[in-house]
Amino acid sequence: MNKKIIGVIIPIFTVILVSLIFLFPSSEITSQKNNEIIGLVINSPSSSISLQQLDQIFTDASSSGIGRSNVYLFWNVIEPVEGKFDWSQSDILMGLNEKNNLKVTLFFSIINGDTLGPFPKWIGKPTLNGINEDELVNTLDNILSRYHVVDSVIIAGETESQFRYNEKFIPVYAELFSNVYDRIKEKHPDVQIGNSFALHQVINKNLKHIVNDLAIGDFVAFSYTPTDNLNEINKTPEDAIDDLNQIFEIIPNKKIGFFEISWSTSDFVNGDSTSQQNFIEKLFNFYAQNESEIEFLTWYRYVDQETGTCVIKDQKIGDQTITVGGGSSFGTSEHIIERLNQYNCNAGIVTTDQNPKSGWNEFINQIQMLN
Repeated sequence: MNKKIIGVIIPIFTVILVSLIFLFPSSEITSQKNNEIIGLVINSPSSSISLQQLDQIFTDASSSGIGRSNVYLFWNVIEPVEGKFDWSQSDILMGLNEKNNLKVTLFFSIINGDTLGPFPKWIGKPTLNGINEDELVNTLDNILSRYHVVDSVIIAGETESQFRYNEKFIPVYAELFSNVYDRIKEKHPDVQIGNSFALHQVINKNLKHIVNDLAIGDFVAFSYTPTDNLNEINKTPEDAIDDLNQIFEIIPNKKIGFFEISWSTSDFVNGDSTSQQNFIEKLFNFYAQNESEIEFLTWYRYVDQETGTCVIKDQKIGDQTITVGGGSSFGTSEHIIERLNQYNCNAGIVTTDQNPKSGWNEFINQIQMLN
């Protein structure tokens, strides 16, 4: 996916709280054993949803056989006041993952493409040099101590875009990451930590050297869309698999995480259901051939969203509004943003009215064959 700050599927849902659910009664927790490597970004088709509806969405998505999902937490939402945490939204999401026996890949936004943060007001808007290591470690420690379903953490997404024109700051971030990594590992040795890069941007803009410089941590993660710089699909499923294979040339000696892999069915950006299904089939064949080298593989995403809701030029996250700029995945052009909206809103394998696409059936069949 492009740019988490504008395609926010964190699920900042408007949830109707009948009750706050973090720890579900043991009788409600399924005993199904799913594939913990294969994941699905579980989202809702609209921003307003009841707790009962969200519960059903997680149940339906988990029926595919997945064993993992992504949860997107932003620092300013989770710790709006220094030392005082707001667990209201994350408890619900983590609880639903636990209820459905899903491991969680946590995206905690320190770097978000060409944007830093968003950070809480009490931190301000620091540069990379100004991010306080102690504060970051304390917040991550609190999250990981509370949510034992989290087994993987990504603290920088579309990392290549942050350093495309700022390569001199790569050593600054590498030092911050290494220090945070060592301190978190002392307290949570089983949690895997890494950074994520947008493979399509790395390839389209020749940024492989940045990935090499920041191939640190337990794994190197990638998001991927088969698109050009206008956010239109310009690859065949075969071409897309060739792109994925390039990862092992860029990073030959470290585990690879596929953080968000997608293929839109919107004809507005040259997509369709048949090409999505074909890509899913080839993606699982790719996984089977490279299983020992893959940390996780997560499809973006479960269900389509209402058209026009997936990219907002001025995105409000918690108490901060972040304006989309011309940096990594897109420019300020309405033409480009419109296509990103169409791509993201139609990247699901189920339609907004809960009808399965052919990709959903392919997804289920492929997981069953792995088991």
